[in-house]
Amino acid sequence: MIIKLPRPKETGNISLEEVIKNRRSERRLSDKELTLETISQLLWACQGVTDKKSGFRSAPSAGAAYPLEVYIIGPSGFFHYLPDTHSIERLDKRDLREALSAASFGQRFVKDASLDIVICAEFDRTTGRYGKRGENYVYIEVGHAAQNVHLEAVAEGLGSVPVGAFSDKQVQELLKLPKELVPVYIIPVGYIRD
Repeated sequence: MIIKLPRPKETGNISLEEVIKNRRSERRLSDKELTLETISQLLWACQGVTDKKSGFRSAPSAGAAYPLEVYIIGPSGFFHYLPDTHSIERLDKRDLREALSAASFGQRFVKDASLDIVICAEFDRTTGRYGKRGENYVYIEVGHAAQNVHLEAVAEGLGSVPVGAFSDKQVQELLKLPKELVPVYIIPVGYIRD
């Protein structure tokens, strides 16, 4: 099942400087559901196409190789983001947040968050062009994409936290990822609890 996301806003109500100043790792996240509009903004910030003609995306990519694949997990299931059509494809109807939390060494906020964004990489897309050095480029790109998500979360009045502590193997198995796709970064996002 493919769901077309609402067109993302390209202007906001808060300056970039304010967003940068207010960005913090926030673990007190509520599971209150996010709107489709908010999910659209977060995914567009992460890997959305910003120039239809060239296909360029919101985060820079060495040689425009775009090795990243973005997935989201929430109460309505597990989805794959399709940047070219700004859509999400449902891969599983189950809420996998608790299992993802277990694969993240029990970090509770992974389960508590409204949504978990999982950024994965197919390294060969970049290393095929740049050799071993391309691995560094992939990690740099993941950082760009993740920072965009963290900043967009602040702009949307949400909290987020970077998660790098997880079992690659367990996350790969849970999400049934192909072996060439490596989970690199998890971003729990949600409203901040009082």
